[in-house]
Amino acid sequence: MKRTIIKSLLVGSIVTINVANAQTTGTPLTKEQLEAKKKAAKEEVAKLPKPYHPEANASTDIENAIKLAKKEHKNIIIQAGGNWCIWCLRFNNYVQQTPELKNLVDDNFVYYHLNWSPENKNEKTFASYGNPGEKFGYPVFIVLDENGKQIHTQDSSVLEEGSGYSLEKVKAFFNSWKPKKS
Repeated sequence: MKRTIIKSLLVGSIVTINVANAQTTGTPLTKEQLEAKKKAAKEEVAKLPKPYHPEANASTDIENAIKLAKKEHKNIIIQAGGNWCIWCLRFNNYVQQTPELKNLVDDNFVYYHLNWSPENKNEKTFASYGNPGEKFGYPVFIVLDENGKQIHTQDSSVLEEGSGYSLEKVKAFFNSWKPKKS
């Protein structure tokens, strides 16, 4: 079952790559090109840090994040996705490797990676936030105030640029949802 779900996720990614290529170039990728892109994506996923923890108790972790946010007067960003998701891993790596973004996040947010994977779909937790992955895909960002109240859900695709993320769009997103300092 797990292999079928992961295989379905990878096949869906390949279909997305092929459709995107056809839309931008007018020509679908050949089987060889598709295999090369699939291999490159697998290699990239293997190299990137894995911030999601399927074994974690998400509700307890989020409760602890809320306690810390209250204490530090920060908002909470929940980045929902999984270690199987190349865009989830790219976003995490981008923020961690971009000092301007890392400082912005560290100064204003408690950050939590909410896992969605075949091993642990965290169905109750996702349901409590309106199942945003079903609407937007992954990653998807859930912003909570310091009291744990959901104040925004962000589709990550609007933050993309090329095969990565836009510095200006990501900064604008974080700046829009940082806590209002008195």
